[in-house]
Amino acid sequence: MNATIRFRIVDRQLVYSPDERLVCEYEVQYAAPDDLQAVEASVLWYTEGKGDEDMASHFFERRMRENVVDRNLCHCHRFETLLPHSPLSYFGEIVRICWCARVRVFLRSGESFLEQVPFQLGDVARKRSRER
Repeated sequence: MNATIRFRIVDRQLVYSPDERLVCEYEVQYAAPDDLQAVEASVLWYTEGKGDEDMASHFFERRMRENVVDRNLCHCHRFETLLPHSPLSYFGEIVRICWCARVRVFLRSGESFLEQVPFQLGDVARKRSRER
């Protein structure tokens, strides 16, 4: 049985400036809400490309079933954060710096489900590969 995560960036903007507020909402749809153990929301950056891949979290929030008033993690939840000055998104030939907002749902069985929405931090032009 899969959990469905309805997740969105509230203003539907895909390019943000440093110090701008990022607001997200999510709702978990699952047939057996008592099986939900925790929901993690995060805003993070990661690298892709050649060499070692890095990842760091800018915002992190974990909601556990026992800490929610009605013990139901399925209700709509909103989180927000002010975005940092760095690292800015970068789309180079060798390495890319990517930002995303992410929600991960953990079940009692040990399974987890993930939904993420990419966005760009900074108005950095995409580097085009050289044509030969």
